[in-house]
Amino acid sequence: MKKNILISGFLTLFVFLISCSTNNETGENPAVEPPVAADSFIRAADLSFLPEIETSGVVLYNSNNQVEDMITTLKNTGCNTVRIRLWKNPANGRSGMAEVEALSQRVKQAGLKVWLTVHYSDTWADPAVQTTPAEWKNLSFTDLKTAVANYTSTILTEINPDIIQIGNEINSGFLWPQGNLINQEVQSISLLATASATIRGKAPNTKIMIHYAGVKASDTNWFFNKIKSVDYDYIGLSYYPIWHEKDLEVVKTAINTLGKTYSKKVIIAETAYPFTLGYNDWTNNIVGLDSQLVSGYPATPDGQKNFVLAIKTLVKESEYGLGFAYWGGEWVSFKGNQAANGSTFENQAFYDFNNRALPVLQAFNK
Repeated sequence: MKKNILISGFLTLFVFLISCSTNNETGENPAVEPPVAADSFIRAADLSFLPEIETSGVVLYNSNNQVEDMITTLKNTGCNTVRIRLWKNPANGRSGMAEVEALSQRVKQAGLKVWLTVHYSDTWADPAVQTTPAEWKNLSFTDLKTAVANYTSTILTEINPDIIQIGNEINSGFLWPQGNLINQEVQSISLLATASATIRGKAPNTKIMIHYAGVKASDTNWFFNKIKSVDYDYIGLSYYPIWHEKDLEVVKTAINTLGKTYSKKVIIAETAYPFTLGYNDWTNNIVGLDSQLVSGYPATPDGQKNFVLAIKTLVKESEYGLGFAYWGGEWVSFKGNQAANGSTFENQAFYDFNNRALPVLQAFNK
């Protein structure tokens, strides 16, 4: 009898302890923290002008009007990736290897990811111009491929980015004339494949992006069908209302169609919007007319914020969307408001004309 009482008491105590260690309603143990979801949605900003702007002595302020490093401001608002352009041998050293490596280290130290845009040029590369670096212009095609492989390998050693773009807005290929996709298709694809193979072999964890400017279905499908044999991870699209469609549904359709057709995640690699149609220097701005805006999104601080929120939302709602990047957010009128050669983008920056952070940064919140 005594033995049975002891056993009964032990069982009662055991059941009591079990019930105390779990949630009565859910059966979960309150002492165990739920797993933290990975922050895989890319909320990026291109900060390529930042070193030059900082060198000029410009002081930037956060939304509380406190002096703050721009990388810190962006991290605090939810940005998780910084996009940086790289030029081979720029005339003034800006966006060259040394500057980009130093900026990348700052980004990594802040706990953000580095997304490198390799132009494979000494200067701007875009749909209208893809000039081969002067150092390579007289190389044979075989030697050009070797140069691309060696340069790409050096980039990975020096910077080791999380994401790397093979070229910038390469609608008609890159490294012209030998890599022109229109009239040198085989060579253009071979150069892309060379860069890709180098990345896969040296940095298998680095994601590879191919970047196209525009969202028009016929154009994007033509391009990505041409390069379908190349090994890469992400499709990057530039989307600016002034040059591309003004219907945001077209952007969402492009993401889903391309993602499904080519089995890739899609990122809006560049976008921007004005908070004013005014200007803060003597340089004409790229966007300055009401006719260049998207209906429902005026050129106001809230209009700018709401446009970026709309881009963020449509990418998230797209089955294949992975994130977005804002271009030119750092490009304030850093040469002074009397500069004749200043910023064409200061009315689309993240900062007002007093260099105080604008509401648009709220769109980067996780």
